[in-house]
Amino acid sequence: MKLGGMARCPVEFAIHSTRRRRDAFNEVEVDVVFKGPKGISMRVPAFWSGGNEFRVRFSAPVPGRYEFRSVCTDSRDTGLNGCSGTLEVEPYSGGNRLYRHGRLRVAGTKRHLEHADGTPFFWLGDTWWMGLCKRFRWPEDFRSLAADRVAKGYTVVQIIAGLYPDMPAFDPRGLNEAGFPWKRDYSRIIPGYFDTADLRIDWLVKQGLVPCIVGAWGYHLPWMGVKRLKQHWRNLVARYGAYPVTWCLAGEAAMAYYLSKTRDKDIADQKRGWTETMAYVRAIDPYRNPITIHPTDNSRNQVENTRLLDFEMLQTGHGDRQSLPNTVNSVVAAHKRKPRMPVLVAEVCYEGIGEFCRQDVQRLMFWTSMLNGACGHTYGANGIWQVNTKDKPYGPSPHGMAWGNTPWDEAANLPGSRQLGIAKSLLEKYEWWKFEPHPEWMDPHWSEKTYTEAHAAGIPGKVRIFYIPGMPWGKVLVKRLERGAAYRTWLFNPVNGAKTPVGIARGNARGDWMLQENWHKFAFPIYQDWVLVMERKGR
Repeated sequence: MKLGGMARCPVEFAIHSTRRRRDAFNEVEVDVVFKGPKGISMRVPAFWSGGNEFRVRFSAPVPGRYEFRSVCTDSRDTGLNGCSGTLEVEPYSGGNRLYRHGRLRVAGTKRHLEHADGTPFFWLGDTWWMGLCKRFRWPEDFRSLAADRVAKGYTVVQIIAGLYPDMPAFDPRGLNEAGFPWKRDYSRIIPGYFDTADLRIDWLVKQGLVPCIVGAWGYHLPWMGVKRLKQHWRNLVARYGAYPVTWCLAGEAAMAYYLSKTRDKDIADQKRGWTETMAYVRAIDPYRNPITIHPTDNSRNQVENTRLLDFEMLQTGHGDRQSLPNTVNSVVAAHKRKPRMPVLVAEVCYEGIGEFCRQDVQRLMFWTSMLNGACGHTYGANGIWQVNTKDKPYGPSPHGMAWGNTPWDEAANLPGSRQLGIAKSLLEKYEWWKFEPHPEWMDPHWSEKTYTEAHAAGIPGKVRIFYIPGMPWGKVLVKRLERGAAYRTWLFNPVNGAKTPVGIARGNARGDWMLQENWHKFAFPIYQDWVLVMERKGR
């Protein structure tokens, strides 16, 4: 078998069993070992695609000649064991940003994610939990929302591989065009489900969006057991590991099912089981795609071995502005924890949930998270995550209440999604990945007594960025400016991106510079939240 392709792009081929099998999915496992230049050796799991067929997806990390050979747990099966060939890989010559820069990894500082070539990766995620179900039509709905998010600057889509939240197992709202992902007795997967999912995952990558693939909601583990969830994850790694993805082992991993009568036992079993499953995924993924887990609070509390995590997710509430203290405290605490790892808020205050958490709250959560140490942020819109349609809203959760009926296409146009893209575009003008929190740079600034004063971060001697949640009525003092330093200063409107020049700022003998002296002379043109930007001029 002779194949060709480009570096970092998936190449796919099929192999077939020569033995009659009643249940190939459970009877055998197949890997393919690829050996290439510079001593590269990668053992890639194959996925069962129905009948006696297994398929392999492989993306070569560098150009060159690769030789491959299949290994089957049934060594007598000459169709699945010992199948060999060569793959000639050329340098990547396309325009896709993800393939050009390579898959994601944790940067050496352990503060952010970056591409394989060292290019920093700004995580601006969107939440499409149920985006693989047929209520979200392929291709028209899916492609439409993807185009909208790309245009607004998003880089990640969080999406669940069929085992959904907010519903019991085998709820018809979770169907896609081929049915459910598993047979009702959990005896084996249904390949057709994942064939249709393939189209969507592939499309996200082609648009430059990184799929953050969530294997299941946490409470599916007591129903399925660890053995079946390992099979589920093996299928996901085999199908999507060759793409530039991130793995999220489970959603709300340590939360029992809503109506569980054995809640404490379920939570303990889930933490233990997801830890074991996470170790398994790390062992079988030859690409070492970054691994995390979506939490009830923070990722480290969801597993028994935190060293299996590459980066930490936070969930900090849906209580509108009342969620601000927990959001800030969670980010600050996670930023200080050991071992160090990148941290981001993966769920907070979906826009429109409960008919509140509007665009001002989206800006509030983004800016306070980013300026206190987060390496990115995930937005969510109520109506998109559960895929409401105008004619058929998602409906009630198991506890009997619905989260809201806004159709997904209306939710896609809520203003918060655009305003977070505007925020990202400002930060990307600077070396944002080098920013460190510096609340002491402004007076007044936030504290545990008041979270609605200024939040600040930047690079000393180069750039300072302040988020001021509400227009202050008293003095605003910038502090600790370097002796002799001059800063170009302006106000950035986080609603529309407009700039209002302030002038050149220089510190006094103490390094202080007054932005606003008192409420008689406002520095702010409109009563709202503002971002103050200070760029160091040349010496």
